Amino acid sequence: MQRPMTRHGGQILVDQLVRFGVRRVFSVPGESFLAALDGLYDAGIDNIVCRQEGGVAMMADAYGKMTGQPGVAFVTRGPGATNASAGVHIAMQDSTPLVLFVGQIDNRQTDRETFQEVDYKAMFGGLVKWVAQVDHTDRLPEYIARAFRVAQSGRPGPVVLALPENMLSAKADVPDMTGEIHHAQMIPELPTFHWMLDRLADAKRPLVVIGGSQWSPKAAKDLEDFATHMGLPVAVGFRRQDYMDNRHPCFAGDLNVGVNPKLAQRVRDTDCLLLIGTRFGDIETQGYTLVDPANPEKTILHIHCDADEIGRVYGADIGLACRADIAIAGLLKASREHSWDDWRDWTKSARADYDTWKTPHETPGDVKLEQVITWLSDTLPDDAILTNGAGNYAAFLHRYFVYKQHGTQLAPTSGSMGYGFPAAISASIEHPDRTVVCLAGDGCFQMTCNELSTAAQHGATPIVVVVNNGRYGTIRMHQEKHYPGRVSGTMLANPDFAALARAYGGHGETVTKTADFADAFKRAQDSGTFAVIELVVSEDALSTSLTLSGLAAP
Repeated sequence: MQRPMTRHGGQILVDQLVRFGVRRVFSVPGESFLAALDGLYDAGIDNIVCRQEGGVAMMADAYGKMTGQPGVAFVTRGPGATNASAGVHIAMQDSTPLVLFVGQIDNRQTDRETFQEVDYKAMFGGLVKWVAQVDHTDRLPEYIARAFRVAQSGRPGPVVLALPENMLSAKADVPDMTGEIHHAQMIPELPTFHWMLDRLADAKRPLVVIGGSQWSPKAAKDLEDFATHMGLPVAVGFRRQDYMDNRHPCFAGDLNVGVNPKLAQRVRDTDCLLLIGTRFGDIETQGYTLVDPANPEKTILHIHCDADEIGRVYGADIGLACRADIAIAGLLKASREHSWDDWRDWTKSARADYDTWKTPHETPGDVKLEQVITWLSDTLPDDAILTNGAGNYAAFLHRYFVYKQHGTQLAPTSGSMGYGFPAAISASIEHPDRTVVCLAGDGCFQMTCNELSTAAQHGATPIVVVVNNGRYGTIRMHQEKHYPGRVSGTMLANPDFAALARAYGGHGETVTKTADFADAFKRAQDSGTFAVIELVVSEDALSTSLTLSGLAAP
């Protein structure tokens, strides 16, 4: 048994993080957690110091997505916590494990509206899996262990722990919690998967939809083998495009905001949906219009790690509480023991629809974003990591970029602007040997471009492609559809993005013609630092992709 020793709370906290294998944390410093910063001083944990707490939480979320381990973030009380809530919301909707430590006021001054006082249980109560305040120094190991368990158990998500400054600075004689964090996993027996496949075998037009956050390279390979053996078409959920090699003949595309109309129709026409990992929410169903929750008119077989998600919106003919990666391994094993009806013509048709959809369609202007994305798809290494936030520009990325392997897409399923650049910094630090490219709109990038300073300080080298059309393009598109000719609140006054990158010590270029992009990208790669390539696109270009899918006004 470990012998207790007297330490201040910040040291107890950090020693517990070391015990749990934490390698990196993301923070903006605050006087409310000085003791924790002291604990980090010589702990061997990399502290990535950011410029705003939203970037902190987004970088931590990206770390959680990449590793499957909780991203760890430290922010100060009041404004620090409220700033960080944007990234916490992403982690909740994206099912990403994350632990946010928030500095708190001296707990002896509670309920006096003390400087920057916030009731974090009330603030984060509906936004996270669990939120608590640690009022006793000797209970820090207990709370931290529980936070890590909750963040990773069932459907993963964020946890918030509030740390009163007097609790952190106080000393206690308490041992660390030892051992690994274990998670109870439901591993169904093989007959359960046979039962599900027997029901699937009754279908004439089945469709598999994959999503959720618990995936791996092995799961991607198992999915390919399962789809090949069964001859099944596979669609992936919103911003889960790297869950299957998009070149596979069974890959049918992704269910996103700018969805392929033929894939949308296929969801309507299918008589059996096998949902694995996905919640099958409003994006995948186009606002619940592709499948009516009240009357689906199709068999639904739903596998999800959280039993509460099964039947939450769509009633399931068969529901199975199980991690997606475990489920696909079980389905693959079960499928090898039987022969099944041949759905190959249905699957070939789905694949042909996808191939047609990803064929570039020309847009207006001298910079053709569809050609830029296609060039990146054809040129980047298979393991290059692509990040993005939200905006019409992202529809081009989803449509034209072909993802080749798992772990190459970092994007918020919550649709949060500003996410792509912090995620790219986190990815570049985690994988310095891999190419990291961030796609961002001019509005999206400016929400977190102050993190250029973070990239410079910590040696991150992502290449940011800023698509500049001088407006909040998505909102303008909807504005023109619903209130034509009445432009209000959607125009942007932008800086010289290339000059901004150079001001921070990076590489910057502006591209005004498609033919110049390849050389500009090569120079960015050769610069050895972070880079921004500004694409000056037509004001009308970014609405084209969504117009073609029927989601925008012509």
